[in-house]
Amino acid sequence: MRSELTEKQAFLALNALPGIGPIGLNQLLDGFDGDPAAALSGDRRSLEAVLGSRPGLVTAIRDWRAHFDPSREEAKMKASGVAFLTRGEPGYPALLSEIHDPPIGLYRKGNYPFDNPCVAVVGSRRATAYGQGVARRLGAELAQRGFCVVSGLARGIDTAAHEGALSAGGRTAAVLGTGIDVIYPPENLALYRRIAETGAVLSEFPFGRAADRDSFPMRSRVVSGICEAVIVVESDMWGGAMTTARFAGEQGRLVFAVPGRIDQSTSGGSNQLIKDGATLLTKVEDVLQEIQYLGGLRPAPLAGAAAAADASQGLGPDEARILYHLRGEATLSTSDLSAQTGLAQGGVAAALVLLEAKGFVARRPDGSYGTGGAA
Repeated sequence: MRSELTEKQAFLALNALPGIGPIGLNQLLDGFDGDPAAALSGDRRSLEAVLGSRPGLVTAIRDWRAHFDPSREEAKMKASGVAFLTRGEPGYPALLSEIHDPPIGLYRKGNYPFDNPCVAVVGSRRATAYGQGVARRLGAELAQRGFCVVSGLARGIDTAAHEGALSAGGRTAAVLGTGIDVIYPPENLALYRRIAETGAVLSEFPFGRAADRDSFPMRSRVVSGICEAVIVVESDMWGGAMTTARFAGEQGRLVFAVPGRIDQSTSGGSNQLIKDGATLLTKVEDVLQEIQYLGGLRPAPLAGAAAAADASQGLGPDEARILYHLRGEATLSTSDLSAQTGLAQGGVAAALVLLEAKGFVARRPDGSYGTGGAA
């Protein structure tokens, strides 16, 4: 049986085993000296010696061909332009291999080799306009400074972080909680494709795997495991971003949290993280001050990184001027903004439409504008 499989096919088959989990997979590989084909062809006694008394799992391993065809999986990979990287191969993130339960392999769409430090920007799917604006700005500024921005392709904060990095011409990576061919949410298909063009989309799950109660926590440990630091922009007390922050703490990563309004449920988790010892973050320089590299090295910034941060986010001069006056908790009417910026009210109104569409500002019920979440 072993001669029928290439090593990569054996890894694919092991990775698709149901009910074993990453810790069990690593234990199984260790028990067979890292040889995936030997693990798949082990007899019941040798499997039980490695895994203990788990008859259902032992049966699943011995009958693996009944539920997985590695040749068919390879055909799907070839048709989709997807690679499967095992630990130690070029392109498998080096930091991820150091956690106690790393994936035995990762599906990757896109050719980014993870040769620069990564920072995760995560948060609520129900993000406010303020949160999305912060995530977009952080994504752009981190990417501009040479970091790869990692997130989970979800609605809200994740989407804004990816978009910010792309707007700066930088690298971003999306880690999925599904098979790499299952785009969730479906409206992020175009974003998925843009990320794959210059960065990478990653998943540890076989093709066709739908999301479930286990897949998203597994995704969270990969997001934090790839990164030097995790930034939580907005999260409620039980959000997925809190799971990512918990994994980051266990993995020895730096944890940052952006403070939010005390009356906003989507800020409850991030505010609690600050109480619990996460570093309060108000600007990208807070990350740069905390992260230490061997020899003081940092990633090389992108060309033109000295340009204004507003320009890196695709803001025109009128938009940037208006956004400056709306910083913090300020809420101003169109006429107030006209008086403070010196712009005509028509120009202010046009710029506000663009800023609202980009997620930087929100219109209040009284007609004023601010950078906080919509009421």
